[in-house]
Amino acid sequence: MNSHRSLSSKQKIRSLHQQLVDQMKSSGHLASRSIEAAFRAVPRHLFLPDSPPEEVYRDQAIATKSLQERVVSSSSQPTMMAIMLQQLDLQPGQRVLEIGAGTGYNAALMARIVGKRGQVVTIDIDEDIVESARAHLQTAGYGHVQVHCADGFAGYADAAPYDRIILTVNAADIAPAWRKQLKPDGRLLLPLSLRDAQVSAAFKPVEDHLESVSVSYCRFVTLRGALAEETHAIELQPIPNALVLNTSTAIPVEAATLAEWLASHSYEELSTSIDITQQDVLQGLGLWLAVHEPNSCLLVAQGSIVNPNIMPMLLHSSGQTSMHITIGLVNEQSLCLFLKEGEQSAASEIAAQQQKFSLKIRCFGTDPQHTLAHQLQRQLAAWQEAKRPTIARLHIKAYPTPAHYQKAEREQIVSKQWTQFVINW
Repeated sequence: MNSHRSLSSKQKIRSLHQQLVDQMKSSGHLASRSIEAAFRAVPRHLFLPDSPPEEVYRDQAIATKSLQERVVSSSSQPTMMAIMLQQLDLQPGQRVLEIGAGTGYNAALMARIVGKRGQVVTIDIDEDIVESARAHLQTAGYGHVQVHCADGFAGYADAAPYDRIILTVNAADIAPAWRKQLKPDGRLLLPLSLRDAQVSAAFKPVEDHLESVSVSYCRFVTLRGALAEETHAIELQPIPNALVLNTSTAIPVEAATLAEWLASHSYEELSTSIDITQQDVLQGLGLWLAVHEPNSCLLVAQGSIVNPNIMPMLLHSSGQTSMHITIGLVNEQSLCLFLKEGEQSAASEIAAQQQKFSLKIRCFGTDPQHTLAHQLQRQLAAWQEAKRPTIARLHIKAYPTPAHYQKAEREQIVSKQWTQFVINW
């Protein structure tokens, strides 16, 4: 009877595994046969032994480590992994460096694709993550993957050069070591932070710089170590992560003041006469605002603790934790946020992303001139005038700093310590 129960359990897990892959294929995220074969061959539950199979085989990210109540490591959403593997364009026999080992699952998928003639090296900054990833890979039959404890900023020179370098954590800059360790015909793929927006950007070397060949929407935990940037996450409620304002630069406003603005019901609202969808915001307007406005911000509410009368609703996502998100601008005098007018009635989250709603602007604070609100209106109008560009039109050049690039009229420059990013639609 015990053996029968064990067999039944294995069959259930196998069924859940293949159902997830079928779902990813039907949604169009497994166009490559080699990537589909990898997802079908590598069982995700072996890399998440402490999570129930019903959770493991949902198309969701699963947090695996937190520090000071912030997630610092996770198993990425399988669909996002498939998108990035498609961008990476792995071929049999290639040598790959992964920065951000996580559970080891992504390294196993890549090892399956590059085959026995290839080599996957994965690194992480935490020894406990490295040890567990190594154990998971061994259990799953991928013990030949090299797993090392190292700071991602330096890459891993001992096994360089690489045909492909992939980051599974977001970074706001490109480290010199990654350029040096990448082959001249190689590809670098990373979740790139452009202020408050993130994009999964695949770059190829072109003469004296890197140029994007593929850009997709993404959301990842942040790189730690020497390349880590200071984050400006302002907690607005006593419960950690319940209501957080993320800004790209520090603002001279106390958290208590911001929380008071939001809760006061003393605000102005402006209509925009613009109809938009959640997809438009995620893959167009949000990115446009982050690139063009240094004082852009992202307000995130998690769980059920937040009063919907306080949080201006714009985007909603469900997963391990329900999240409400909106974007806008903030300075020492005011906080101005986009929100949707009226309620959506879509039956599913996917349908909701395509459902149109009217866009409004809500202004909090002490600026009687509503300066930020007018800035938001101008950026919205500029995005409209540019024919609502989305992430699909985004092109990024990455020059090593210092660079003396003369930007064209529609280009934007975001400068970092090691890289000058030139962004255009």
